[in-house]
Amino acid sequence: MSTEGGDTVYGLVAAGELLVDLIGQEPAGSLGQARTFERFQGGSPSNLAANMARLGQRVAVVSCVGDDSLGTYLKEQVAATGADTRYIAVDSVAPTSLVVVSRSEGTPDFVAYRGADVQLQPHHLPQELLRRCAVLHTTCFALSREPARSSLLDAARETVAAGGQVSLDVNYAPRIWPDRREALEVVAAWCSHRALVKASGDDVERLFGTGALTREQALDAFHDMGASLVCLTLGKEGSLISTRRGETPLRIPGRPIQVVDATGAGDAYWAGFLTAWLRGHPPALCGKAGANLAALKLGWLGPLPASLPETVLFEEPRG
Repeated sequence: MSTEGGDTVYGLVAAGELLVDLIGQEPAGSLGQARTFERFQGGSPSNLAANMARLGQRVAVVSCVGDDSLGTYLKEQVAATGADTRYIAVDSVAPTSLVVVSRSEGTPDFVAYRGADVQLQPHHLPQELLRRCAVLHTTCFALSREPARSSLLDAARETVAAGGQVSLDVNYAPRIWPDRREALEVVAAWCSHRALVKASGDDVERLFGTGALTREQALDAFHDMGASLVCLTLGKEGSLISTRRGETPLRIPGRPIQVVDATGAGDAYWAGFLTAWLRGHPPALCGKAGANLAALKLGWLGPLPASLPETVLFEEPRG
């Protein structure tokens, strides 16, 4: 992928956490039960960008790492996927952020050690970049701390003003963002720009409260905040896609999958979805593309292969 010159147009600019994942190497219900770990490049925005780069999209990552060997490792890993790393900043004080994750078929147990990832500043998201991206994407993880939060919200306004689209992964976790009321206000501020939104059933439970809303009510809640499209991923049940408040959502069915590694399945879903969306496909086909890439990730240990044909997004399930 060539990223030289000022006329480059990115399908995706993924802004937010870039960090080291230490992932448990045997199934465990909690970190306390895990014994051995392996190092991976992690962080939802960078994983999304990597997956879309594997599918041939032009992508850039905007993040902040520490001035240490782990930060160097992360930049090298992202660069190897074909994503543009020129907007990954290096903080001279804060160390590279680290997350320790259990291996699980369900939502994994994790502990985050925050460092440089929260140090995104406005100049890390220059106007010349935002004018040249189709989609600016971030996460609740990234929005949970200042100064990254204000830098990202300013970037969202500039992106939309320049004719771009914003996207949000609602990967809300109380341990990362204890003030739920504040989280809802910030999510609403991002959604107000007619955002594309992806949330899992677990995300909805954590953000709105267990049992507080039905699935349809959760979709409507994001539309009330201003979201133009909402995907609710439901694991084995598939996903729901809503484009307008009060209308019956599209249902993308799930299918039986032998789970090898659930880590990053949500990022794979959204990578498939957004790649199809950038190609101009309707929501139902975007949902199918997301489901296909998520299924591939669930059956694959660690990161997906370095290159993937875009045809994998639209293949019919086997068996």
